[in-house]
Amino acid sequence: MAGTLSTSVPGASAAGQRDDQARIQRDADAITALGVTGVQVRLVTPGGRNLTATSGIADLKTRRPVPRNGYFRIASVTKTFVATVILQLAGDGKLSLDDTVERWLPGVVSGNGNDGRAITIRQLLQHTSGIHDDYPDYTSAENFYQHRYDTYTPEQTVARAMRHRPDFRPGKDWSYSNTGYVLLGLIIQRVTGHPWHKEVQDRIVRPLGLDHTFLPGTSPKLPQPHAKTYQRFRPGEPLVDVTEQASLVSNGEAGLVSTTADLNRFFRALLGGRLLPPTQMAQMKQTIPVGKKFEPLMPGARDGLGVFSRPLSCGGRYWGHEGGDSGWISAVGVTADGRRSVTVSLSGVLAESADHVLRVEQAESKLVDDALCTTPNADSGASTS
Repeated sequence: MAGTLSTSVPGASAAGQRDDQARIQRDADAITALGVTGVQVRLVTPGGRNLTATSGIADLKTRRPVPRNGYFRIASVTKTFVATVILQLAGDGKLSLDDTVERWLPGVVSGNGNDGRAITIRQLLQHTSGIHDDYPDYTSAENFYQHRYDTYTPEQTVARAMRHRPDFRPGKDWSYSNTGYVLLGLIIQRVTGHPWHKEVQDRIVRPLGLDHTFLPGTSPKLPQPHAKTYQRFRPGEPLVDVTEQASLVSNGEAGLVSTTADLNRFFRALLGGRLLPPTQMAQMKQTIPVGKKFEPLMPGARDGLGVFSRPLSCGGRYWGHEGGDSGWISAVGVTADGRRSVTVSLSGVLAESADHVLRVEQAESKLVDDALCTTPNADSGASTS
């Protein structure tokens, strides 16, 4: 199904605007051509113009179009919110990034070679703790229907990880760890006396006016409007509507629901220096290479503290984060000055094979790169939606 495209400023910088629109629509259509059910994209230019494009459908039964600003589960993009709170607490002098996990969570990381005395907050933020991920997931359609309303506490998630030996000694390698961010959520609560999502609400969501960003808790439903998402658990099996589910784990590593408009606003504020003091912003941008498993999915990526940087085909690098959860993939990219950003949400991502997932990731990365590598006249004019 052909997509739809709109812009909030019909007359401003018409040539550049048309180029931007054509690119994001073309790239959104290229993603649905790979079998993704629906795509929504929002590009914000330095002049404040919002350009949106959609492709595919929001519902396989009704064939209704994808909403331009629908809600979706942002999955691991939540980690950037959590990292920002941790760095704000460091800026306030409430904690140090070199504090050990043991200082704030005595005895929690222990057993089978795990040692919270040897792991720092910085290593949790940057996925260099070595803590093994034993992350719950759905294994079949039957398993989904049986467990889609289950939830895990942070303590249960950490306990699963502690049944395994570490993947490596702290600081000696890189491996993406959801459990590390569950621990960061617990540290936020220990330092502030409030759950991590309350601190995110008070420190980020409310000040920035992110009216469509929230933690749904145990509610399995998304607000309207939203696209449905689908998963095929084994090749040849029917698609399963997995839209209605409680997030298995939503303890700092994932869990937030948001929109493309809110995520653009958050990342533009973050990279624009509105959320962190310069010292903490510099710490967030201190990067290291990602591990070998991630390199094919994110070529040239480097990991900071809660954000990744990636090279742009037109030169320089951009910042952002990706997330994936039961048929969803989301990604945000923003230029280094925070002035140009793009958010894309994919629904109904069918993981037919590792090669298929790679092709979808490559198409999504191309969309982000094309959106941020603007034509020279695309950013003239100023308006906001």
